[in-house]
Amino acid sequence: MNHLVRDHLPLILQGLGIIIGALLIGGFVKWLLFRFLAIYNRRFPRYWIAGVLQCLDRPLFYFLPLLVLSMVLPVVPLRPDALEVFRRVVEIALTCAFAWTLIGCVYVVQYRIRHKYQLDKADNFKERKLYTQLQFVKRVVIITIVFFTVCLILMSFPTVRKIGTGLVTSAGIAGVILGFAAQRSIGNLLAGFQIAFTQPIRIDDVLVVENEWGKVEEITLTYVVVRIWDQRRLILPLNYFIEKPFQNWTRTSVELLGTVFIYLDYTAPLEEMRKELNRLLPQNHLWDGRVGILQVTDFKERTMEVRILVSAADSSSAFDLRCWVREKMITFLQQNYPESLPVTRTAGPSESPKLPFVPMEEAVT
Repeated sequence: MNHLVRDHLPLILQGLGIIIGALLIGGFVKWLLFRFLAIYNRRFPRYWIAGVLQCLDRPLFYFLPLLVLSMVLPVVPLRPDALEVFRRVVEIALTCAFAWTLIGCVYVVQYRIRHKYQLDKADNFKERKLYTQLQFVKRVVIITIVFFTVCLILMSFPTVRKIGTGLVTSAGIAGVILGFAAQRSIGNLLAGFQIAFTQPIRIDDVLVVENEWGKVEEITLTYVVVRIWDQRRLILPLNYFIEKPFQNWTRTSVELLGTVFIYLDYTAPLEEMRKELNRLLPQNHLWDGRVGILQVTDFKERTMEVRILVSAADSSSAFDLRCWVREKMITFLQQNYPESLPVTRTAGPSESPKLPFVPMEEAVT
């Protein structure tokens, strides 16, 4: 045994030296490349370079050394059977690292788009449309990359390749069975494509769904996350937004009209209220100046319904503006016209006039 190890020790050391040297060369190339990109990005900032530095650091840390190692494998002094096993391991690792690098490239594109098109501005209709498509396409591309990577790894084994060839003949039957078993999942996937490109909803859209008000926080391949105003999360399947009605307050624009209903006595001074409303609205920055109307919209048995219509740049501003107008108008009425607030009037039964008593004989005559 000692003689065997002594005889093969130079070859073992040579093989280890080649493997370690190849890995070090690949690591050095990666370090040199990223060092150059970092220096260049400091002098000439670019979003895509920043995305590469952030998203491809770890994937290339494995991919480049494995790539150099695969290139020098023929000169590694190993027996043919051992070399074949080692080559298979390196190929599988290289395939996984390459898939990881491709996924990193997807995230570089996402990083570039998200830093060029920001959601934190008033008119973000174009950005929300783009984000919705980007999120769905990104998931589909990543799933496709993972799927083909697994297929390539499995098909590299001869036994699996033979099994796969036999399974092709029964693919039609298997497809029908899987179609029935996963029809809901397939339906959600198709609904996802429809939502991504027809866009009844988008990222950051304001919805009223299931009697809840909230914003679309995330759209996955199977469900939608709606962030409700009180920070709860409503999870709904994608099919819901294809099959059931819902309200989308930001479908075409973010501007919105807000209503305030006040129920007052019939003695309320409508003209004075209109003057007060016109005086108050310019004082609040939430009002965008488009609409500011006070109207009587209905009569009740004891009160009349006064509707105040105001406009705002978005739904959140409209809600806060409605609350502010409601408070100010009630305060105005309390201080100046308290009698115009709803009251319940009660009155006793009117007394019947007393008639003089007339005897029956006189009444008849």
